[in-house]
Amino acid sequence: MSDIRKIIIDGKEVEVEGAMTLIQACEEAGVEIPRFCYHERLSIAGNCRMCLVEVVGGPPKPAASCAMQVRDLRPGPEGQPPVVKTNSPMVKKAREGVMEFLLINHPLDCPICDQGGECDLQDQAMAYGVDFSRYREPKRATEDLDLGPLVETHMTRCISCTRCVRFTTEVAGISQMGQTGRGEDAEITSYLGETLDSNLQGNIIDLCPVGALVSKPYAFTARPWELTKTESIDVMDALGSNIRVDTKGREVMRFLPRNHDGVNEEWISDKTRFVWDGLRRQRLDTPYIRENGKLRKASWPEALQAAAKAMEGKSVSGLIGDLAPVEAAYALKQLIEGRGGVVECRTDGAKLPAGNRSGYVGTVAIEDLDTAREVILIGTNPAIEAPVLNARIRKAWTRGANVTLVGAACDLTYDYTHAGTDRAALSGLKPSDDAIVVVGQGALREADGAAVLAAAQALTGRMLVLHTAAGRVGAMDIGAVNDGGVDAVAKADVIYNLGADEIDIADGPFVIYQGSHGDRGAHRADIILPGAAYTEEPGLFVNTEGRPQLALRASFAPGEAKENWAILRALSAEADAQLPYDSIAQLRRALIKKVPHLGQVDEVPENALQPLEQGQLGTASFRPAITDFYLTNPIARASQLMAELSANAKARRSEALAAE
Repeated sequence: MSDIRKIIIDGKEVEVEGAMTLIQACEEAGVEIPRFCYHERLSIAGNCRMCLVEVVGGPPKPAASCAMQVRDLRPGPEGQPPVVKTNSPMVKKAREGVMEFLLINHPLDCPICDQGGECDLQDQAMAYGVDFSRYREPKRATEDLDLGPLVETHMTRCISCTRCVRFTTEVAGISQMGQTGRGEDAEITSYLGETLDSNLQGNIIDLCPVGALVSKPYAFTARPWELTKTESIDVMDALGSNIRVDTKGREVMRFLPRNHDGVNEEWISDKTRFVWDGLRRQRLDTPYIRENGKLRKASWPEALQAAAKAMEGKSVSGLIGDLAPVEAAYALKQLIEGRGGVVECRTDGAKLPAGNRSGYVGTVAIEDLDTAREVILIGTNPAIEAPVLNARIRKAWTRGANVTLVGAACDLTYDYTHAGTDRAALSGLKPSDDAIVVVGQGALREADGAAVLAAAQALTGRMLVLHTAAGRVGAMDIGAVNDGGVDAVAKADVIYNLGADEIDIADGPFVIYQGSHGDRGAHRADIILPGAAYTEEPGLFVNTEGRPQLALRASFAPGEAKENWAILRALSAEADAQLPYDSIAQLRRALIKKVPHLGQVDEVPENALQPLEQGQLGTASFRPAITDFYLTNPIARASQLMAELSANAKARRSEALAAE
């Protein structure tokens, strides 16, 4: 039963939940309260005192609005609603005093601070502070921490809001950061000088309200007012995190998270955040043709002619890679099937059922994990496959959910019951209507993948298939599959490879490769057609829960590289099988006519449960789909920073621990 209370804030009466804090009630009333330590996704610390308000009839001193609930307020003498003032002389004086204290030891680094222009302290000192200082003593200084290659620290700027400590402990699930000392000697530090060991650590850069924690790779490369900001979608995993791409000229300078309660809340993984240097290196920027075993540069007309000639009179098939947007996958499917060929998007051999959306996506939304009472993980390590989704499972665990893992034991940042590693452990689980089952790609790649999926579905009607490839669900939606899988594709004379770099193509077929980076696919290719990366073209991506989302173009592809759908359209004309659209808008209209739910951008379509046929389970142990978090796709493999992080992670795993 809801506990609705009336409260008067700055003369305006509002009705709010009694459990709300005053700072939340003020937001409901449209009143802005300054804050440094309060964050709606972290526990309440109440230690910066910037959010002070006056409670009329309460104690004769300002109250911290983040730590006081509406239900704690007393009504007036005749039972009138309680009155809160946020702009009285008492509040103004209190805020000025707090701001003066915060700035006592804060260095005047603004001109050389990377946070300049995006700094909460700067903004709030301007809005709520005073323009003089009474402090004449020398400022306190502290030593900087080494938190690893991602987060740069300037601890003299720290105002001890403890947001980083609360985030790493509560959301990321690591315990390396904390605060030591008291009063003048209080400082945020890491345990025994350790570096951070988490795939979510970059989020503390966004959380820090001052310039104490800034991005090490981005440091001193751009100022916020020089950047063009584009809202887009991330493709480093299949979660479809909402991101903002900041570009300076033609270069992508950084990725930041956008808030989306249904998908990534306001967190992104470190691979998503720091992969941008991979967009500059190893790029394919001109077409190539292989002659006498060597690749030589070619012009577009020459390369398209050579590709059309190679396809003439031959059997042709298509492979759809992990990062392909739906539009490109649809164009390739039409081109190849128009020539009597087959296409396949399940390049890793996952036994995903074609046409059964409840089988290859599941029946629940990512958001449902927050309130789950029981979560069963089958053949997956979400801490590596989708760290932000793992944080949501951790949130359910902190609220009392039981987590069971079938598969290789791993560090998930929370406690779980390890049921076993093989198919027998899966058979031994009891069905439960309350549970949400999360099935990883590692569970579906073996010969009995279909039986594993059916067994998982039999446990509960609430299932989520956790994909590792951003383009996979969209390609499944348009039916880019065939009965023979990858083997049927390999039988063709010519294979058109649309960015599939996680697969080895055997010798024999002629390979046309279209992609953005010189990775495995390009090495095997006879003709290379350079395509755009995910920040360089508009595209639809359907995430692991089946939510279509729109990635927008933030910069332009380098050199001669073109948008992926446009290359296929140009080739179709050259091969006398012209595709019936001349713009991406026309292509999308054709796409939505065929698959209507792709037009419902940012909505999760309801998937009716279609039971799968029970099959014979094998005896093998489940193997993880991903072993190296940092090197899962061509863009990440081109990034120097990802290579360094991968090497660091390997070194950490192989360190021998001394006997206690």
